[in-house]
Amino acid sequence: MNAPFRAEAAARPVLSGFGSEFQSESVVGVLPVGRNSPQRPALGLYAEQLSGTAFTAPRHENRRSWLYRRMPSAVHDAFRPLAHGKLAAPPFVDGVLTPNRLRWDPLPLPAHSVDWLDGLHTLAGNGSAEEGAGVSVHLYACNRSMTGRAFVSADGEMLFVPQAGGLTIVTEFGVMRISPGHVALVPRGVKFRVDVDGPSRGYVLENHGALFRLPDLGPIGANGLANPRDFETPNAATEADAPTQLVMKLGGQLWETALPHTPFDVVAWHGNLVPWSYDLSRFNTMGTVSFDHPDPSIFTVVTSPSGQRSVANCDFVIFPTRWMVAEDTFRPPWFHRNIMSEYMGLITGEYDAKEGGGFVPGGGSLHNRMSAHGPDAASWDKATNAELKPQKFDAGLAFMFETVRPFRLTRWGHSTELLQSGYDAAWNGFPKGGA
Repeated sequence: MNAPFRAEAAARPVLSGFGSEFQSESVVGVLPVGRNSPQRPALGLYAEQLSGTAFTAPRHENRRSWLYRRMPSAVHDAFRPLAHGKLAAPPFVDGVLTPNRLRWDPLPLPAHSVDWLDGLHTLAGNGSAEEGAGVSVHLYACNRSMTGRAFVSADGEMLFVPQAGGLTIVTEFGVMRISPGHVALVPRGVKFRVDVDGPSRGYVLENHGALFRLPDLGPIGANGLANPRDFETPNAATEADAPTQLVMKLGGQLWETALPHTPFDVVAWHGNLVPWSYDLSRFNTMGTVSFDHPDPSIFTVVTSPSGQRSVANCDFVIFPTRWMVAEDTFRPPWFHRNIMSEYMGLITGEYDAKEGGGFVPGGGSLHNRMSAHGPDAASWDKATNAELKPQKFDAGLAFMFETVRPFRLTRWGHSTELLQSGYDAAWNGFPKGGA
């Protein structure tokens, strides 16, 4: 390596902020100054732009990054179809749309060697990946790292929600390590690999629509919910060359090609289209100190707009540790029907509206648009008769993928033996009110 360039550990292990303009280099002096694509980049590297929005998107919405790498991404042979019977993308040709309330047991941890990609199952989704709208809900269960292979989705950005076991997500921008209680996002088009230390399970939301952003705070003011400074983006890092199978997802179909080199060869980068991770315990929860339970929108971490005012393509919502102090108030989430469709998952413990069993960590439930739902009879009885003193709820961590479109189930999601029968019975046992 020629002077003045030298390898140097990053001053900070991560970069802090959401939607910020970052820059990072693993070799000092590699990033070009005053231009993005010089005639001869330093060290013989190749300049490459990765665009997550249209070139002409307004400045405040425009997301792109410049990468300076050892080999151009364009250097590869033709892709070939790769079979994967459990993955799909909306619209599902044989999908099932139902008003029924549904609930699933967790994916079992594999008894044989399975990596993250092979352990990925598409449960439900909506919209159209090809049209750039809607979402897909995937589940994963694995116990082996993705040795010698990398993955990239052309269908959407991917939000990881681990439930058991930690993940090391190696990306073109650097390395993220997350565990249950953390989430991570990999943008559309960014190559990555998932490494594990042992059995791992969790959820993935693939957002086919507008990129996730932080919700506006309105009357809350400048501070609250997820603070931008708590989102962490990795510093540039490269790895030794090795032949790599590159798998691409396009329209729900998988394609593979062989690379004679690693795709994780980015020596430096700058821009605002970046991977990030977030510790959910840093979410500054808002609630009421007077009366009535607030709408779940108060728990939104990130949102993807739909183009329709005040209606989300998708919200990622959490139900974290929080104080409940409201007077003369039924404190768990109330009975409701909603124009939005809700897929809920559970990371740890139990959910305060479903304490009676059935909704367990790693499992999930689905309530489509206008499907009536709310606490089960046991949770209702407990909350109705509870002494209304200040109470700290720290019994679990649940989340919700909420979207304006109804979810269609994949054939696997509708036919899997993990689908519980008799979920409707959770609402049996209520006494009839009235005179």
